[in-house]
Amino acid sequence: MALMSWKMGKKSRVKTQKSGTGAAASVSPKETLNLTSELLQKCSSPTPGPGKEWEEYVQIRSLVEKIRKKQKGLSVTFDGKREDYFPDLMKWASENGASVEGFEMVNFKEEGFGLRATRDIKAEELFLWVPRKLLMTVESAKNSVLGPLYSQDRILQAMGNITLAFHLLCERADPNSFWQPYIQTLPSEYDTPLYFEEDEVRDLQSTQAIHDVFSQYKNTARQYAYFYKVIQITTGYNLEDDRCECVALRDFRAGEQIYIFYGTRSNAEFVIHSGFFFDNNSHDRVKIKLGVSKSDRLYAMKAEVLARAGIPTSSVFALHFTEPPVSAQLLAFLRVFCMTEEELKEHLLGDNALDRIFTLGNSEYPVSWDNEVRLWTFLEDRASLLLKTYKTTVEEDKSFLKNHDLSVRAAMAIKLRLGEKEILEKAVKSAAANREHYRKQVQVGAPLPRCEESGTGGARLPLALRSLEEEAGVQEALTLTEAVGRAKAVENGLVNGENSIPNGTRSEKGNLNQEESKRATEGTKESSSDSTERGREQ
Repeated sequence: MALMSWKMGKKSRVKTQKSGTGAAASVSPKETLNLTSELLQKCSSPTPGPGKEWEEYVQIRSLVEKIRKKQKGLSVTFDGKREDYFPDLMKWASENGASVEGFEMVNFKEEGFGLRATRDIKAEELFLWVPRKLLMTVESAKNSVLGPLYSQDRILQAMGNITLAFHLLCERADPNSFWQPYIQTLPSEYDTPLYFEEDEVRDLQSTQAIHDVFSQYKNTARQYAYFYKVIQITTGYNLEDDRCECVALRDFRAGEQIYIFYGTRSNAEFVIHSGFFFDNNSHDRVKIKLGVSKSDRLYAMKAEVLARAGIPTSSVFALHFTEPPVSAQLLAFLRVFCMTEEELKEHLLGDNALDRIFTLGNSEYPVSWDNEVRLWTFLEDRASLLLKTYKTTVEEDKSFLKNHDLSVRAAMAIKLRLGEKEILEKAVKSAAANREHYRKQVQVGAPLPRCEESGTGGARLPLALRSLEEEAGVQEALTLTEAVGRAKAVENGLVNGENSIPNGTRSEKGNLNQEESKRATEGTKESSSDSTERGREQ
């Protein structure tokens, strides 16, 4: 991963604020060191239990604000606006072999600055290129002033994003840096939750993004505190002197900002990593954590059927913005989750068992009409329960957006929680409609569609079998005899029958039990994005 390094800079316009209002000059380095030690200890503590995350976030934020106050005046700033340096950037890029024609830099309002084509661009045409020598990479960091520290610290060696953050900060402090024309065009702050005020973060509570917001803030603070101590104590470098004088907490936070840009991302991922919200995002989704309880009497049989379909017994699935709200994998999981003992035996020992596995994710081939009624009832109840975890309704959010003059960040937070609730409401309506449809099929005794035999239907089905080794958490495959035998040996758990749903959800509409409520609440706090998928940098 590399930071694209376009240069902009009039060296005489670089400011290094060391004294500010004079407050920073009177601060003892030991005071800051003590605060960062306290911050490191706080951020290294285990994740708090449900309901305690906000309290921990406020405590960490309080320490961060104390450090920032003591470091006031230590940041490197540049005169004027970032767009004032765009001509220098283009000149530097052109002189070093980058393409600069066919597009222009434009302010796209809420999305910020970007490139707009000034001529027609043909499909597959190469119109933008940047030579590698203009890129800030881990390799260029190793060959910079950061080299000695990099060679000593294993954490820095293992975390390329932190290496690039330090590389950027050290080059920012050097008026003669090759990359100054690029660095001077970088934003001073972003609209990601790292920069939100406390009240703006509060607007994200109950959303699926909030867990990642807490985690991102805690991790960034921990990384800063760790490297502050490493640089000050271990290596002899001083964060407030010499080439790395710019590494104040405010700058470290900016240097670590990495963007996920366009693609199949949910709005939660866009808000957390890019500071954007896209209306009518067709890839938006709400995550839902589901699993087969090991206390379920039929756990072994369900685990075996799921394993043959390449699906783990516990996973995070998604309810989608578009129709249908469930994926083939989620549909397959729900079908197995809601199977009776007889239905499980048919998928393990019955005629055409392989065909049945292939069709688990195909909506055209139900396991049974009763199974469909049970699974859609379960999904309706689960989505309804998730809706109840939000402190405001869809109507209240819409009214608040319409009647209040909100900051960009506050509006984004409210739009995010509104979007999640709208997806859940769609899921509830879709599940209710499906439940009623399949209940009518039961009442009229409609014939059950059957797939072609001998696996011929598998080629056009959405669910593919995968090797068990590829799925983390998938149970080791059992022989048919073992699966049936183990299921009979299990005595705990709820019986799955004609009038019941696994894990305690009734086939008729109703409230979920306490265990289900706890699991659903946990599902709303599931991580919305994998930190290893941080693709494009701004």
